[in-house]
Amino acid sequence: MVIYDSQQRKKVTFEPIKMGEAKIYVCGPTVYDDAHLGHARSALSFDLLRRVLKALDFTVTFVKNFTDIDDKIINKMQQEKKSLEELTSFYIQRYKDEMHTLGIEDADIEPKATQSIDEMRNFIQVLLEKNIAYKTDDGIYFDTTKDPAYLSLSHMQIQKDLTQARVQENLQKRDFKDFALWKFSKADEPSYDAAFGVGRPGWHIECSCMIEKHLKSEGAFQIDIHAGGADLLFPHHENEAAQTRCKSGQELAKYWMHNGFVTINGEKMSKSLGNSFFLKDALFVYDGEILRFYLLSSHYRANFNFSEEDLLVSKKRLDKLYRLKKRVYGIAPSLLDDQFKKPMLEALSDDLNISKALAHIDEMIMRANEFLDAHPKDTEFKSIIRANLAWLEQLLGIGLKDPFAYFQLGVDTAQKNEIEKLIKERSEAKAQKDFARADSLRETLTCKGILLMDTPQGTQWEKSE
Repeated sequence: MVIYDSQQRKKVTFEPIKMGEAKIYVCGPTVYDDAHLGHARSALSFDLLRRVLKALDFTVTFVKNFTDIDDKIINKMQQEKKSLEELTSFYIQRYKDEMHTLGIEDADIEPKATQSIDEMRNFIQVLLEKNIAYKTDDGIYFDTTKDPAYLSLSHMQIQKDLTQARVQENLQKRDFKDFALWKFSKADEPSYDAAFGVGRPGWHIECSCMIEKHLKSEGAFQIDIHAGGADLLFPHHENEAAQTRCKSGQELAKYWMHNGFVTINGEKMSKSLGNSFFLKDALFVYDGEILRFYLLSSHYRANFNFSEEDLLVSKKRLDKLYRLKKRVYGIAPSLLDDQFKKPMLEALSDDLNISKALAHIDEMIMRANEFLDAHPKDTEFKSIIRANLAWLEQLLGIGLKDPFAYFQLGVDTAQKNEIEKLIKERSEAKAQKDFARADSLRETLTCKGILLMDTPQGTQWEKSE
């Protein structure tokens, strides 16, 4: 397995801390609003990583957190007059439901920041005792000058004038790069007791503490892979790495992986730009698996420009897989074709090269259709193809639907009832040898954009393009 390490800025061989195991931590959402396509892209990228590692026989421990205490959350609480728990639990469940619709499995552990307050207090206390953290009027800060390796992850070159506005927030900071570990409480804000002052944690401290709590290994590195969106590389991940390094003497992660941005019409997704595309809006229009396949179709490190035109092209590619699934419908899977499995895993082992993997799928579909055209009754071949498709369900999370139901997507219940009624009438007409009426009913359905297929399993139908 080869992955691109953001710190080394190159592809490297994945050599886990413990042979055959992979400990992965992914930064999850700050739960004050609905998830957008950027959240979906990140979640899908590392859902794929997890699936590929499992397919390569790694034992994977996968942790994704929820930030449930933050300035934005507090502002939303005040706007909506809701408690912290009430607000965050709603958006956590909304996020999880939408991820499930995309076929993203729950993490093995899904900690919330507020569940690790004790660990954060202890962590900060150690840094204070080491004189790596210090107290100001508004909180506890990390002294970045005490970490010689600071900025070694992001390789950022920071100019003071670029952060002048942040300096003005607190003139007591020792260095303009220093960041808050703990913020002293203001009126009507959630707060927690601590020996160094009543308040709440800063953003960066939570991930270091949750990694130490749930995943920490002994030795030079606490975990194998830390992952998240490219926008988290600095300052979030840089600050996590620094505070862990200074507190424990360990590097936080052996490898760092980051997915690219999502853009719409070429602009980075941002609420300030007014083009934030909520995932719930996309799922209202597009089936979750179709959206999953589209968002996975570009390499995880590449920036992704969301386009309805591109999504429809992607759907046609997925359609071909489901048409093949229809051709082997009702056949039990046999042994997986190693000539298909091997190149697929080789492609995905190269830093999740999804383009190459999808090309192998296209080739498998083409060859299968050519063979079935010449040998339509070869059940042994069909069972191999069925096994290939079942394996893809686990590897990529695609092709899970009944193929006939897939081609009925977009037809509402009332329309389905009407279609089924006409199909039943046609079947009765055929049974009575009233073929003229049967043909008339087929034509009626064709005019409605419905195609019929008479199969050993009965009459099946689908929506035409």
